[in-house]
Amino acid sequence: MAGWWPAVLRAARRHPWPTNVLLYGSLFSAGDALQQRLQGGEADWRQTRRVATLAVTFHANFNYVWLGLLERALPGHAPRAVLAKLLWDQVVGAPIAVSAFYTERTGVLAFCTADQLQPCSCSMENSLHWSLWFSLGHLRLFFPAEW
Repeated sequence: MAGWWPAVLRAARRHPWPTNVLLYGSLFSAGDALQQRLQGGEADWRQTRRVATLAVTFHANFNYVWLGLLERALPGHAPRAVLAKLLWDQVVGAPIAVSAFYTERTGVLAFCTADQLQPCSCSMENSLHWSLWFSLGHLRLFFPAEW
């Protein structure tokens, strides 16, 4: 066991992006499989495969690039810098990351099959409305006044 760990660390230093993508995809998939197991049903490996595909193709790459940009734009570990990074991540990054799950108000990308991902007849305005609502809907938790 001790023989493979230094090789993983060397690979992570030499190729950080692919290592990050593979690790993120593995953890995302393991989380989905564990959630299914804890819910007590049969494992749905098609769903886990779709979740892994979404994690590897979008989320891991987006997070690697986005967090790197945040670190370069707002360097440091001081509380003020960390708070600024958190604010930018929640206001800009989170809506983009969350919107990857929603293709329209009823379709969750991670759970759709290829035939369900065909262009819909709904208007672009309606799709944008629901994408923004799903991605920014959590902000109401921070503001007590009604929107």
